[in-house]
Amino acid sequence: MYLKEGCSLLLKVQKPIIPFVLNTNLTGKLLLESPNPATEIKEFEVVKRLRQESCVPLALQYFKSIANSNLFKHTPLTFEVMIRKLAGDGQIDSVQYLLQQMKLQGFQCSEDLFVNVISVYRQVGLAERAVEMFYRIKEFGCDPSVKIYNHVLDTLLGENRFQMIYTVYRNMKRDGFEPNVFTYNVLLKALCKNNKVDGAQKLLVEMSNKGCSPDAVSYTTVISSMCELGMVKEGRELAARFEPVVSVYNALINGLCKDHDHEGAFELMREMVEKGISPNVISYSTLINALCNSGEIELSFSLLAQMLKRGCHPNIHTLSSLVKGCFVRGTTVDVLDLWNRMITGFELLPNVVAFNTLVQGFCSFGNMEKALSVFSHMEENGCSPNIRTYGSLMNGFAKRGSLEGAVEIWNKMLTHGCSPNVVVYTSMVQALCRHSKFKEAESLIEIMSKENCAPSVTTFNAFIKGLCDAGRLDWAEKVFRQMEQQYGCPPNIVTYNELLDGLSKTNRIEEAYGLTREISMRGVEWSSTTYNTLLHGSCNAGLPGIALQLVGKMVVDGKSPDEITMNMMMLAYCKQGKAERAVQMLDQVSCGGRKWQPDVISYTNVIWGLCSSDCKEDAVILLERMIREGIVPSIATWNVLVHRFIHDDT
Repeated sequence: MYLKEGCSLLLKVQKPIIPFVLNTNLTGKLLLESPNPATEIKEFEVVKRLRQESCVPLALQYFKSIANSNLFKHTPLTFEVMIRKLAGDGQIDSVQYLLQQMKLQGFQCSEDLFVNVISVYRQVGLAERAVEMFYRIKEFGCDPSVKIYNHVLDTLLGENRFQMIYTVYRNMKRDGFEPNVFTYNVLLKALCKNNKVDGAQKLLVEMSNKGCSPDAVSYTTVISSMCELGMVKEGRELAARFEPVVSVYNALINGLCKDHDHEGAFELMREMVEKGISPNVISYSTLINALCNSGEIELSFSLLAQMLKRGCHPNIHTLSSLVKGCFVRGTTVDVLDLWNRMITGFELLPNVVAFNTLVQGFCSFGNMEKALSVFSHMEENGCSPNIRTYGSLMNGFAKRGSLEGAVEIWNKMLTHGCSPNVVVYTSMVQALCRHSKFKEAESLIEIMSKENCAPSVTTFNAFIKGLCDAGRLDWAEKVFRQMEQQYGCPPNIVTYNELLDGLSKTNRIEEAYGLTREISMRGVEWSSTTYNTLLHGSCNAGLPGIALQLVGKMVVDGKSPDEITMNMMMLAYCKQGKAERAVQMLDQVSCGGRKWQPDVISYTNVIWGLCSSDCKEDAVILLERMIREGIVPSIATWNVLVHRFIHDDT
């Protein structure tokens, strides 16, 4: 077993920027390909040849060769065809060069050509250069139009350049161009993307007032955003002002599902049918997904049956949701059968997301054999695993205690050119720590930093937990200091909790309380785990009084005691010799506002307290009560009683 060195085998190599140079050397081979080298070439022949050539470099080579011959002089049409071809291939510099050549030769560029050029800027994420080109449009003999303005706005929207969108829109109005529905829809998306829903609603009113009626895209954009922000009620009120379409209903259904209002979502589906609007695959899949996430698998399949009855076929997202629902419910036996039936029956093409749902599900149940089988099937079907696939498999092996399996997947991931992310690195750190390979874990964190993948607080928490669990407190404290000083990663309450747990388990309770002072000084809020860890440590250190004071602080700080807190409190009372107070706590019916039921730990703690106070008879009565309530005594419970009775007989 070994861990491959180097964690980013696939480094992006930038292509050298080669300026587009028009070749002045006439290649006889290319000229001879023409039917008759001595005959003047017609425009339609050049256009046909350029359009038919699927290889852009070959098309460009042909374009250059005839430009340097005496047989043909390029026309605006041949320039446009070549520019479109280069634009489609993302060759920005070459496009710029040919545009400049057109300008020098006095050719005008068409509106459609400029739209094409702006689109390629969008594809490569150069919105600012698209705007620069737009403001030079008149140099190329082309006047601005609403269509071109719209494409510039859409390009800026792709990079969420909100301020620039506003500036270009203002210039558009200044130039006397009236926005159309496409313009307004881009503005609506920009406003909604930046959570300016109020502004989007005002813009809808402005559209109507200017005689530009909002369309389905307009309303869907605004209502979707409102639902994303939890404004489902307001979204429904807006939808009531016009005749909704299926996309608007889908947005509302999605909003209700996010609020876990499944009944409201079903009501909307019924309303759609009553209004003669057929729910589509998105409508059904959204609700099926929400039901599956809640473990309501029977209702999900019932909705699937209704979907099929209405002639609406499921898609791969529907299948992924149902598979996920089976895993949430804990039903794994028939998952593959469901998968195979739906893939075959509805001719679905599984994508990486669907495969990952299967892999992650089997990994979460520790069934690595089936997870690997799906992984192999995935590769056989030409669906490349992604970082989530590898991460799920590594995490599954790590949880099962198989470091060899996790390392094998790690190495396979690197071999296939998939660079690990912070989640995968953290999983490997956890796997190494579970096998006490702390040096390797430390080296991996150093590699992360060198590979420009900054270790997160979760990464350090995993490392510190592993060290604390192994009793390597000094090393854990060293890492605790390094994470902020060396890596610029401040600790969170989970980090402190891991250290507190390690200190408490080794009876270093004074150091633990010293650490709490640092927590308070840094303004980090204590969690319930912080209190419970200190409670446990205080009780083990023979400080039940301090433990009970902690409970008081916990309540004052607004933290509700949970089941662990209650059990620690009972143990503290018993260690103080106040077993009767612990017995009274067993009769409490609430805990932190929730109904509380004592468990086997609760009874065992109190039985121990009664035995320690020489109340054997009461301990036996409590044992009988425990059994009557259906709580099975543990080995620890019997050990307490047996030890007490043996002690009394000797």
